[in-house]
Amino acid sequence: MIIQDFYTAFQRKDSAAMQACYAPDARFADPVFPGLNYEETCAMWAMLVSAGKDLELTFSDVNLRGNYASANWQATYTFSATGRKIVNPIQASFELRDGKIYRHQDQFNFYRWAQQAFGPAGYLIGWTPFFQKKVQASARCSLEKYMAR
Repeated sequence: MIIQDFYTAFQRKDSAAMQACYAPDARFADPVFPGLNYEETCAMWAMLVSAGKDLELTFSDVNLRGNYASANWQATYTFSATGRKIVNPIQASFELRDGKIYRHQDQFNFYRWAQQAFGPAGYLIGWTPFFQKKVQASARCSLEKYMAR
């Protein structure tokens, strides 16, 4: 199944195999990277697996219902901007087309993530839309720099 292939490739940090799981017009969104197109999605995964030296990933509860799938996964890694350890449980939903991922939505508790990533600052203001927008802008900037290389 394509979802198992995707997460198995992710565990191997094989961004090319992850990219092969997506349809050429795929879209991705999560609380940090909202609204990515195919090229941005592929670059995001490549950037994350190349930067995630200590990235560990587990996945479970893969379900397929027609053209829709879901899975739970957890990423454990060191956040490079602060050096803080992150344990992030994520719920993923997918829409499939022609055996490929066409839409991919990851959901996680941004406030919980911000507390882990930024410590006291994340605890104090990590719940605010302002803080989330700042993180999204920083992530977008990092992605654009990565893509420009």
